[in-house]
Amino acid sequence: MEVNKEVKKKTLYDYQEEDLNKIFTQLDKLPDGTNILYQLPTGGGKTVVFSEITRRFIEQTGKKVMVLTHRIELSKQTSKMLKGFGVANKVINSEVKELYDQDDYMCFVAMVETLNNRLQEEKVKINNIGLVIIDEAHYNSFRKLFKYFDKSTILGVTATPLSSNIKLPMKDNYKHLIIGESIQSLIDKNFLAKANLYNYDVSLRTLKLGINGDYTVKSSDEFYSAHSMLGKLLTAYEEIAKGTKTLIFNNGINTSLYVYETFKKAGYNVRHLDNKNTATERKEILEWFAETPDAILTSVSILTTGFDEPTVESIILNRATRSLTLYFQMIGRGSRVLPNKSEFNVIDMGNNIARFGPWDAPVDWQEIFHFPDFYLENIKNDEEIERDFVYEMPDDLRAKFSNSDNITFDVKEEYKKIFAQGKKSKLVLEKSIEQHAQICVENSEDVFDARILAKELKDEIQYRVKQYSYCIMNNTKNYKEWLEEDYERKLRSSISKKFAARM
Repeated sequence: MEVNKEVKKKTLYDYQEEDLNKIFTQLDKLPDGTNILYQLPTGGGKTVVFSEITRRFIEQTGKKVMVLTHRIELSKQTSKMLKGFGVANKVINSEVKELYDQDDYMCFVAMVETLNNRLQEEKVKINNIGLVIIDEAHYNSFRKLFKYFDKSTILGVTATPLSSNIKLPMKDNYKHLIIGESIQSLIDKNFLAKANLYNYDVSLRTLKLGINGDYTVKSSDEFYSAHSMLGKLLTAYEEIAKGTKTLIFNNGINTSLYVYETFKKAGYNVRHLDNKNTATERKEILEWFAETPDAILTSVSILTTGFDEPTVESIILNRATRSLTLYFQMIGRGSRVLPNKSEFNVIDMGNNIARFGPWDAPVDWQEIFHFPDFYLENIKNDEEIERDFVYEMPDDLRAKFSNSDNITFDVKEEYKKIFAQGKKSKLVLEKSIEQHAQICVENSEDVFDARILAKELKDEIQYRVKQYSYCIMNNTKNYKEWLEEDYERKLRSSISKKFAARM
């Protein structure tokens, strides 16, 4: 039996020790072959916990442990961590065709696909497996292996106990869920960095949902590659994250390449990474990212798991998602603490914070685990989110209206008043046009200046018309476009009348 000579005994934090005891209590209590699930936030040290579980389980039962991952990088990291806990282990990768030396090891680390192929070919049969640990257990690729380990206890480990497939809920495979420390508690104890959250309201009506329940790459690429969105992204970076080490997540390769070009043209230190890069290129890009203080790395979802770069200071979600798991994984990439880093920025360009709530807000994981359908059906849709948007005039535009004390107009409030008085709803828009015309005239020398100024109100007009259309429950695209055109025409006319009255 091989024993690791260079054992540097790793110690567990108090909360990890507590979770470990909870897990062993369940293992002792439940019959062999029962599957349990353990939830701990990204950055909470799941690998540390299950490495110690492996060590103790082998010591206490004399049975073997199989650790399953879904990515090659995760297999290597896991194997290294297990060795740090004094657990000699063998990685079953694509080079391992048969297991002649299985009696020399008490622990194996394998990728799902590789192990599945070997078991199907009947080249590999591992005896005496008492415990199977599944990392990132919310992925469904693991299910095909369950039949080979029906006599073993399975421990799934995940930050988000919500299946990646709506039709295959996790409660069907796991009997019991153990909840670890919350994100807020880990922040309070200085194990995770605090997130400063910034969201930029974006209208996502053109995005389409695919069969997996998330937004399609095609519709995301079209939306996020648009000139206006790239401009918005660059502005957000410059306002909040300029000069910090920044990771940008996109939903499509085309978007990421456009982002790369936009930032490069603006003179920033930026690289692009996607799954088409070779292993050598990937290694070189990630080394550059680690060593460069103001590096910006734009990528598609490949850096959501198995990637650990503690020096990241800003995360930009340049995409929308309806996957709670992906939301936590993306933000989690910035949450590592360092001696000189206790907080990080999150810039949301996809209404994700409005959809799922703040990253550090409490989550009822038991309810999500037991009633996933109810949870998924109640995720806010984009129309609901957009109803709560509040338009704020940018500072540079506000400066052009410096002669006016009040530039705001609350469409919803005005509608309530007019409705209560039994008057026609159109009055709301008439009052809004009157207020816009007034501030244009107050800040212009002549009618031509005022009309130029009125054109700069396009975003606010769009917002007010949208609010009005919600109030009267007519939210069709054609109707809103007609209202906007009509509004702009009447605004020009009102400005002319006001100047004529001055004369």
